[in-house]
Amino acid sequence: MNETIKTQLEHRTIREFTDKKISNDILKILLDVANQTASSNGMQNSSIIRITDQNIKDELAKIGNQEYMRRCPELFIFIVDLYRNYNIAKEMGNENNIMINFDKFIQGFTDGVLQSQNFTIAAESLGLGANFYGNIHNDTKKVIELLKMPKLTYPIVGVGIGYPNQKPQLKPRMSLSNKLYTNSYEFKVSYLDSIKDYDKEMRDYYDLRDSNKRSDAFSTQILKKQGSIIKNREKMFDTLEEQGFVIKK
Repeated sequence: MNETIKTQLEHRTIREFTDKKISNDILKILLDVANQTASSNGMQNSSIIRITDQNIKDELAKIGNQEYMRRCPELFIFIVDLYRNYNIAKEMGNENNIMINFDKFIQGFTDGVLQSQNFTIAAESLGLGANFYGNIHNDTKKVIELLKMPKLTYPIVGVGIGYPNQKPQLKPRMSLSNKLYTNSYEFKVSYLDSIKDYDKEMRDYYDLRDSNKRSDAFSTQILKKQGSIIKNREKMFDTLEEQGFVIKK
């Protein structure tokens, strides 16, 4: 097993960091890795916003309702960016709505997700810790306004990196027998029975976000997390339309 795979298998979300500064040389390497990531049709319909203004970090932490977000040494927001290519075509007099439809949005979203993962693996391979911030979707409209994002752009995910100041327990994952199929989807007689061992593992897991208390069973978390709506997230589709994406036939 090589060092990259060891790093991936040891992935932990890091929420607290030391004061050690990340060098510009390392940041350049990480951003070069992100830039070299595979892109749908080579169109590179995503961009990255580096957040260096503490006031903006503070506002993002408020929007995301995660206090530790304001303390991450380096914060990057990965975004869908159809604005750039649309305007290239516009300057040539060849822009059209196909360039900004939902298919192209999904391509840009996928590009940005792949970039953020490559960026994170590279960071962890260099001894850094990382945290994905999906909380920017708590109010995408506010994030767009805060970051002065133009039409045809949309936030995907934030990634905070720094030198770890904690070593959380490795979070258990559901068995691949519940997630890996061959040739077609496979159904379980009882899904609850299929995760009973995983439920026990999760009850024994300590989540540092909750004062070192043990976690709930996974089945209970489904009801709490997947079975409820985070305030303002139901407005994401409206924000997509406001940003100018053509998402209807």
